[in-house]
Amino acid sequence: METQQLPEDRDSVPPTVDDEGATTSSRSSGVSTDGTTDGTTDCTADGTAEEGADTESVPFSPLRLRTWPYWARELALLVVVCAVVLVLVNRFVAQPFTIPSGSMENNLAVGDRVLVNKLSYDFGGSPQRGDVIVFDGRGSFIDTYSQDTTGDSSGNDFVKRVIGIGGDTVKCCDAQGRVTVDGIPLDESSYLYPGAKPSAFPFVVKVPPGKLFVLGDNRAVSADSRDHMGDPGGGFVPVDKVIGRVEWVILPVGHWRSLARPSVFATLDREINASDERTGRRAGTSGG
Repeated sequence: METQQLPEDRDSVPPTVDDEGATTSSRSSGVSTDGTTDGTTDCTADGTAEEGADTESVPFSPLRLRTWPYWARELALLVVVCAVVLVLVNRFVAQPFTIPSGSMENNLAVGDRVLVNKLSYDFGGSPQRGDVIVFDGRGSFIDTYSQDTTGDSSGNDFVKRVIGIGGDTVKCCDAQGRVTVDGIPLDESSYLYPGAKPSAFPFVVKVPPGKLFVLGDNRAVSADSRDHMGDPGGGFVPVDKVIGRVEWVILPVGHWRSLARPSVFATLDREINASDERTGRRAGTSGG
C-alpha cells in the first residue's frame, strides 16, 4: 500500500547531524552546538533575559496605545464645542450679512460683509433714528404671496437706515428740499449718496407706534418705505421684525470699519424731545 507523505512545513528547518551523529537544531535557544552564544537572547528558567543579550528591552506602556485615540476624542470634542458656540453666537449675539445692492452706498457697498449686533435692542432697547438695521421684510416689504419659500431666509432680509420711529411725522420735502421729522429739517449730507436728492417725489407719513420708517442712503436706487406706502403694511417696518443693528463692516479688508450713528441724529433727538416737552405731545424717542 502506498503511504501518503505529509506536506513539508516550509517554515521549519531540517535538523542537522554533527560529526558524532547527534542531531541538533539550527535554531537553538541562543546557544550553539559548541556551547557558545550565537548572539540571540538567552533566557533563564524564570523568563528573564541573561546579561550580554543584544536585544534592547523597550518598556511597554498602555498610555502609548491610548495617546492617539485620546487626542482624537479631544479634537472631536473641541470641534463640536466650537460649532455649538458658533451656532449660538450666530443665532443670539451677532450674525454676518452680505450687502446685495447699492441702496446703501457710499456707506455700504455691494458685496460688503457686515456684522449685525442682535443684542442691540434687547433688555429694553429699541431702534433709534439714524440706526442702520437689518430686518425681516415679510409683511412689510415683501407681499405674503411672494415670500421666499425655498428655506433661504436671506432673501427676506433688508438693510436700511431708520429715519422715523413710532409717533414721528416724516415729510419730504421742505422749501430747501430736505426731509423733515416732526417739522425739524434733517441735514443728511454726512451719509446721503453724493449728488443724490433726499427723494425724487414728495411724501408725508405718520409712523404708527411700534413701527419704523426706513430709507436707503442712495435714494435714487433704493426701494424703501417710500415705495411700499401703498402696500397693506404702509411701508412701515415692525420693530419686532428687526434682526439687529449693523455695527461693523468686516469684509473686504480694505472696507473694515465700525459703522457709527451720524451725529446729526443726536441733534435731531434733542430738538424733538425739547419740542415734545413744550407741547406735551409725547415722551421719549423709542420706536415702540
